[in-house]
Amino acid sequence: MIFTSSTMKLNIVDAVGYLTFDVLDEIPFVKHAFSSRMGGVSGGEFRSMNMSFGRGDPDENVTENYKRLCSAVGIGYETLVASAQDHKTFVRTVSAKDHGIGIYRPKDMQSVDGLITNDPKTTLVTYFADCTPLLFVDTKNEAIGASHAGWRGTVGRIGYETVKRMGEEFGTCPEDLIVTIGPAIGKCCYEVDDPVAHRVTELGLDTEKLLLPKGGGKYMLDLSETNKQIIMSAGVPESNITKSDVCTRCSSDLIWSHRATGGKRGGMCAMLSIV
Repeated sequence: MIFTSSTMKLNIVDAVGYLTFDVLDEIPFVKHAFSSRMGGVSGGEFRSMNMSFGRGDPDENVTENYKRLCSAVGIGYETLVASAQDHKTFVRTVSAKDHGIGIYRPKDMQSVDGLITNDPKTTLVTYFADCTPLLFVDTKNEAIGASHAGWRGTVGRIGYETVKRMGEEFGTCPEDLIVTIGPAIGKCCYEVDDPVAHRVTELGLDTEKLLLPKGGGKYMLDLSETNKQIIMSAGVPESNITKSDVCTRCSSDLIWSHRATGGKRGGMCAMLSIV
C-alpha cells in the first residue's frame, strides 16, 4: 500500500492506521483522526477497521475497533458522541452529558448530520464512506464542529449551517475558523446525473470548478470544492480552508468507499476533540 498526500499523513500506532491533517496537528488544544481500514478486528466484507454500527458487523467488533482507534490517537473512548446521519443539515450542540450517545449509549435523536461543542474532553464522531467530512476549529473561543456532507447535505449548505450555529452558540467569527475538508470521493470518480447537477448549479457558486460535463446527462462532481465554496460563502477565508487530496474510491484499499465496494462495506469515522 502506497499512501501519498500533500495535505494529510498516515499514522500507524500499534497496527492501527489513521489519517491526520498537518494544519490541525498544529493546533494545541485539539486532537483529530480519520480512521482507515487498518488495525481492527472485523472480518469478511468489514475487514478490518469498521466504525459503523448497524451494517451487519457484530457490535462487539465495532466497539473494539473504537477502543483501538481511541488508544492509538490518544482520545478517551468514554468521551465519544456520535452523529445520527440522514443526509440533512441539522447541527446539534453536545457536551459531557451526551458522552457515549451512538457508541455505547443508544441514539436519542435522528437526523443529526453535524455536531458542535466547546466542552473539553468531548469528542465529536461522524461517519463516511465517500461523503465529505468537514471539521471546524474556532481558534479564538476554543470550540469545534464536525459535519457530514453527502451531495444532499452539500446542496443543503451544511457547511454554512455549521459556521452559523457555531456563531450562535459560541460567538465564533468565521475569520477565526480553521476548516478541513477530509477524504471523500473525488471529481475523478464521482459521476452524477442532471437532477443532482441542477441542484449544484442552483447554489450560485463557481459551477465551472464544480461540474465537468460528460455528455448524456452525466457530470463529474467535485464535492470537496463545492463544500469549500459554501464554507467561504459563510465568511471563512479561503486561506483558512484545507482540502484533502485523498479520493476514497481511488484509495479504497486504505479507507472505505461505498462506490468501490458496491455498498458491501464498513465505514470510516472522523473524530475531533478538545483536549
